Amino acid sequence: GQLDELVNRLLPSPGSEEGPAASIWRTSHVSADSFLQNKHGLFLSCNHSGSSHFHVQHLAFSSLCFSHLLTHTLCALSLSLVISPPTPPPSQGLLMRPDKSPEAQSLDHVVKQKNLQGDQQDSFKSGFTEGFMRSQAFTQRTHDSLRRTRLILLVLLVVGIYGLSRSPFLSGKGSFSDAVRFRTTSGLDSQVDPVQVKSVTFEHVKGVEEAKNELQDVVEFLRNPQKFTVLGGKLPKGILLIGPPGTGKTLLARAVAGEADVPFFYASGSEFDEMFVGVGASRIRNLFKEAKANAPCVVFIDELDSVGGKRIESPMHPYSRQTINQLLAEMDGFKPNEGVIVIGATNFAEALDNALVRPGRFDMQVTVPRPDVKGRTEILNWYLQKIKVDPNVNAAIIARGTVGFTGAELENLVNQAALKAAVDGLDQVTMKELEFSKDKILMGPELRSVDIDKKNKQITAYHESGHAIVAYYTKDAMPINKATIMPRGPTLGHVSMLPENDRWSETRAQLLAQMDVSMGGRVAEELIFGDDYITTGASSDFDGATRIAKMMVTRFGMSDKLGVMTYAEVTKQSPETQAAIEQEVRVLLKDSYERAKNLLKTYSDEHKTLAEALLTYETLDAKEIKLVLEGKALDPR
Repeated sequence: GQLDELVNRLLPSPGSEEGPAASIWRTSHVSADSFLQNKHGLFLSCNHSGSSHFHVQHLAFSSLCFSHLLTHTLCALSLSLVISPPTPPPSQGLLMRPDKSPEAQSLDHVVKQKNLQGDQQDSFKSGFTEGFMRSQAFTQRTHDSLRRTRLILLVLLVVGIYGLSRSPFLSGKGSFSDAVRFRTTSGLDSQVDPVQVKSVTFEHVKGVEEAKNELQDVVEFLRNPQKFTVLGGKLPKGILLIGPPGTGKTLLARAVAGEADVPFFYASGSEFDEMFVGVGASRIRNLFKEAKANAPCVVFIDELDSVGGKRIESPMHPYSRQTINQLLAEMDGFKPNEGVIVIGATNFAEALDNALVRPGRFDMQVTVPRPDVKGRTEILNWYLQKIKVDPNVNAAIIARGTVGFTGAELENLVNQAALKAAVDGLDQVTMKELEFSKDKILMGPELRSVDIDKKNKQITAYHESGHAIVAYYTKDAMPINKATIMPRGPTLGHVSMLPENDRWSETRAQLLAQMDVSMGGRVAEELIFGDDYITTGASSDFDGATRIAKMMVTRFGMSDKLGVMTYAEVTKQSPETQAAIEQEVRVLLKDSYERAKNLLKTYSDEHKTLAEALLTYETLDAKEIKLVLEGKALDPR
């Protein structure tokens, strides 16, 4: 065998008279059991301990040269020690080589067979032992490394499975509202569940009467579809609600379903697409499948622009159009008067794809604007009914001072007032808490901890009094609501105006009055403290006045010199035209400044009296300002 060959090379023959020959380092290999192991070092079977198959132990056999035992090391030898008789595996005929295991021989037998001397036997055994121990250490390190690798892979596998199971895509726990849920059935498939919204009707929707009137026909169709089919009429398949956030678009859609007493499917456009390609289209299909099965019903898609935006050609997003294409196909798949009404809501109608808003899909558009003063009063009264309020609370006054507020913002105002009353230990909400909440939303929270020196307080008081005096004595200015020198947000003081009603358009006199009121603060500083002590507090006032003057010249045709012509982009005009526009703006601002100065000079006594009252009380409402200017005393606080 190979062991005999190695021994013959290392040891002298028994009958040889020559001395030991110099050792020649070589490597001997024992053929393995299979072709795969011989070729690639692979083991066909991983489990040797529990079978009758023999165990193969690779050994590194090292010895020392007999002539130089301490300086030369013999080469490594791969030996195979047979522990048990081999049992042919099932695949022996395919991959295994039969009878390839060498016949086992003990170490003592080899030593005796070669008639080694005592010191040679010790060297031989010592080299064999050293090689065996090194092989064992290497094998142990290999096994430890394999165990660590298997453990890491197992942990990664478990973490990956857990992560997939927790994702909304597989678990069905998406962030949709309580009106509908995508619940997983199998794979990418999902189903949706409708809800009944009988508790929400048009009585719960305030401030958008025109939108409610337009949707009454849809409710009637859902209640009595035969009324329309007899005459051959068809209602729109899709209704698009357009308006700013918080105006009640979702509430309107729920009210339609509640009035008609039909199932309501809610879905947010942003929830259709996930990280996996095709999920959005699949959810669209399942949504409309369930809707058709529950007809008549209402399908509401909020934030429609996130799923129905304009399609683009981009190699970076080759699948971006699948969801909207599926939505278009589903809406085309409706039969006439099938009973499924699709309502979409968006803040950006211009971002929607043209194919989505064509006739036959979302062809009916309903605008849901911010409520006017009447609508704001209705909304405030609706929410005030839900809390404990003082009988003297007047919602109309709060509505006049909240121009541009949406229904959601008015709800927040009432809630903030209730929280303020609770903090102050009151048992009901009064006008004071409502005014405080309104000012907090419009101007920011009070900064009572800010330490302002006496001089700056005095300048602020005269500055704000200047605004108030000009507003009070200017014919076309808006009525004053409140004046304060309490710091709020970035400002040290503020004068708020209270229009009698919403202004859909403004006259030239009203625009000039707004400019005059803006100039009143700087004029007051100049008259009271002199040119050297004017402050930077008028910067925002000048911004507002300049903006009005520019619009009068470039947009509203209110310039005598430039006439009734608009200039949308001033920078694209000729240098002569730009200079003329700038000159006209300067003239308007200068005239406004002079009017404010003349008025404050005329009412200088009232100006000083009002400033002293602000220094004493910090905040004055409209009634208190009127009493001060009429020379009457205020009630002590």
